[in-house]
Amino acid sequence: MKKIIIRTTVFMSLATLLLTPLAAQTAADILAKMIEAQGGRKALEAVVDWTTSGTFELVQFGMQGSIVMYQKEPNLMRMDMDIQGFQMTQAFDGQNGWATNPQTGAVETMSELQNADMKRQSLGNAALLAPETLGISYELQGRETLNGKEHWVLVQKFNDGHSSILYVDPETHLPYKSKSKGHDMMGAEVESETIMTDYRSIDGFPVAHSMVIFQNGAEFIRISLTSVKLNGGLDESLFKMNR
Repeated sequence: MKKIIIRTTVFMSLATLLLTPLAAQTAADILAKMIEAQGGRKALEAVVDWTTSGTFELVQFGMQGSIVMYQKEPNLMRMDMDIQGFQMTQAFDGQNGWATNPQTGAVETMSELQNADMKRQSLGNAALLAPETLGISYELQGRETLNGKEHWVLVQKFNDGHSSILYVDPETHLPYKSKSKGHDMMGAEVESETIMTDYRSIDGFPVAHSMVIFQNGAEFIRISLTSVKLNGGLDESLFKMNR
């Protein structure tokens, strides 16, 4: 009987030791590790803009093309897509979102709902480095198994009530998956999930070169990056709407 009690006590003690690091982790801990994994705070603060280019496939339509994405701190974003000779753009100029209408080819301002989506998506490094200045908070909700591996579940909450979920690899501390709700060009609500893999070092920064985006559970688009350029001196006029 004493042996059983001793073994049980030892087992419980070991279990406590093994589980303590998991229980002790906080959202702030995960954020700090993510910042370090992505080059460190000082290195990230030195990044002024990004230009990434590559190819994409619209899975449901069997269409392929090229894509160029621009990001400029603190909240400017633009995406140009060439789909079999047809040019399409989506952008946010810091205040308003605009896009090429896929049916008419005309350049139009986005709806209020779409504009709110773009405003969140265009946020730069401050969303990670100083979220409190943007009214963003993070909450750690344990772990979840994805593709046979456990990931940290980090909920990003905005002061407008919107929230998104990041699934962070506990070994690399890089995002593997993100999930959020937004709106398509017709204004319908869609749930989007993005899987980010094939991280490669670009000037010391890990960049996911493969992204697969699902909408409402169905695979929507696959993106493969071929070029990444940092601090290229992007002019703010690039993000302005030109009719």
